[in-house]
Amino acid sequence: MPHDAPPLGADVVSLTQWLCEVPSPTGEERALCDALVERTARVGAAGSAVRLLSSFALPLTRGTGGPRVALVGHLDVVDTAHDGPPRIEGNRLYGAGAADMKSGVALMLALAEDRACWPKADVTLIFYAREEGPFDENELGPLLEQHPELARQDLAICLEPSYGKLQLGCVGSLHARVVVRGRTAHSARPWQGENAIQRAWTLLRDLDARAPLEATIDGMTYRSVVSATMASGGRGRNVIPDSFELNLNYRFLPGTTIEQAERDLRALVGDRAEVEITDRSPSAPPWRSHPLVGKLVEAGVHGVEPKQAWTDVARFSAMGVPAVNWGPGDQDQAHQRNEHTSVSGLRDGLAILKRFLASL
Repeated sequence: MPHDAPPLGADVVSLTQWLCEVPSPTGEERALCDALVERTARVGAAGSAVRLLSSFALPLTRGTGGPRVALVGHLDVVDTAHDGPPRIEGNRLYGAGAADMKSGVALMLALAEDRACWPKADVTLIFYAREEGPFDENELGPLLEQHPELARQDLAICLEPSYGKLQLGCVGSLHARVVVRGRTAHSARPWQGENAIQRAWTLLRDLDARAPLEATIDGMTYRSVVSATMASGGRGRNVIPDSFELNLNYRFLPGTTIEQAERDLRALVGDRAEVEITDRSPSAPPWRSHPLVGKLVEAGVHGVEPKQAWTDVARFSAMGVPAVNWGPGDQDQAHQRNEHTSVSGLRDGLAILKRFLASL
């Protein structure tokens, strides 16, 4: 460990800074997972942790007669550049993952270590790895599959950074490898070949002209968009390229199935290119009228809005579990150089979480 862990029962700010001091880029979460398993074993939880690779779940309270609530946080961070170690400067706490989402994980730890505020609800803490990578490599899915009791929840709260706002639902996401084919020739005699890059222009034109498709669901307005996010092609500067490859990312509306989204994307490309779907993540509904979501609103969240991104609320929703996004982190700082989050936001977030759990 880079630094000694703070004592059990430390404040949420100290916990966040410590979490940021333990490196956990995607795929390298084991050391942090080990530390958290050891630490949470000392809080006197209702049951023992269940573990899968670099992920684990802890049944914090049981037999309360209250609702079943899961608090869910991913341990991995996007590996970005930082001009110094984790630190506090004024109201800012700097560190890799400070916003996304070691701030949320710190709230989970702070709750576990403050027995006086344990609620009259059956609370489960779920810490998992590889959220920032492809859907199929995310360890939350296998953890829920191997321990199906973890998915028997009345509400799951994913503590993604949201400035303390309640963000409902999420758009789905497809990534596709799209390849335009051509034929090589010398660039002095381009008529002897077929330029794959230039043949892609109609597809790129249509993508550029495609306006976001909006839909309002349960009072939340979501946008469906398709973007070219990566491109590569060419064999040499004097060679007509015989292939041009794009990565297309399609963010589709709640209520759209993955199968329909694939059909939509293939129809957009048509016969202009080959399409290979490389990553599939489902959408999730808002669950706005759920009574526990209403209690979370009443606890003082900083607003209610749609989630115009993908999160693991979709994984829970696909299993019939109502799930929402809410967390204390500064959302716009996610994945940024010198990522930071507000100290006051951490303390306020913990107060909101405690009020919500006290209302159950």
